[in-house]
Amino acid sequence: MSTLWLVATPIGNLGDLAPRAIEVLSTAELVCCEDTRRTGKLLQHAGIRAKRLAVCNEHTEFDLVAQVLDTLGSGGDVAVVSDAGSPGISDPGELLVAAAVTAGHDVSAVPGPTAATMAVTISGLPSGRHVYEGFLPRKGRERSERIDAIATEHRTVVLYEAPHRVQRTLAELTAACGADRPVSISRELTKLHEETIRGTLGTVDLGEPRGEYVIVVGGAATAVVDASDDHVRRELRNALAGGASTRDAVAKITAATGRRKREVYQLALEQETNVSPAVDTTDSE
Repeated sequence: MSTLWLVATPIGNLGDLAPRAIEVLSTAELVCCEDTRRTGKLLQHAGIRAKRLAVCNEHTEFDLVAQVLDTLGSGGDVAVVSDAGSPGISDPGELLVAAAVTAGHDVSAVPGPTAATMAVTISGLPSGRHVYEGFLPRKGRERSERIDAIATEHRTVVLYEAPHRVQRTLAELTAACGADRPVSISRELTKLHEETIRGTLGTVDLGEPRGEYVIVVGGAATAVVDASDDHVRRELRNALAGGASTRDAVAKITAATGRRKREVYQLALEQETNVSPAVDTTDSE
């Protein structure tokens, strides 16, 4: 059965092209790529003569669906590559995958280099749980909302940025996250002038921006919540005095403290049963 292949290509060093990637690109009936000249050089380096090349970028991917499905339907494999890294992630490919899956064709991938994964693993920041943000919106409310979300995200965050926008992005991240937030900034990964700068948003100095950047931002610190019985009782009194029902007060404090609902409810019942309003208003806790 024919297959749509997503083939990862080197992000810099051509030696990172996997042997299986060479095999798939050599046998595919159609290779979809962002730039035929750039992909042509890669194929030439690997000694591959592609049967057919088609341009697949943000402007042409939709129009390419019919040709891809026709090729797959005729029994031929289709390979999708981006200029660098894994296609379908901040690069064309996602639409073709959705179309192929909907049409019932096999979809697979030749895994390989990704700048985001490499930048996280060498950042020195927690990598067990991280979130990929890709490129931020250029402007407007959507950009502001995404940056605000990053400021409160507890997982490590990975961003891509172009050299002419990186300083502005770092300034906005500093304003939202604080100057003390740890950060690792990598550029030209796997290339001759590969560089990673580590520090905090308020101290890192990129110098003159050059090349594509991967920004890895440390997650927001998790606040330590007091979940003791005394704290829960105090919060219950405050909530009830403010007009909240017992049910609403219990739900709110359960969510805030992480205590079990039945435990908070029991403390609420104890207060209603054992503490008079006069004693409650003069309690020094």
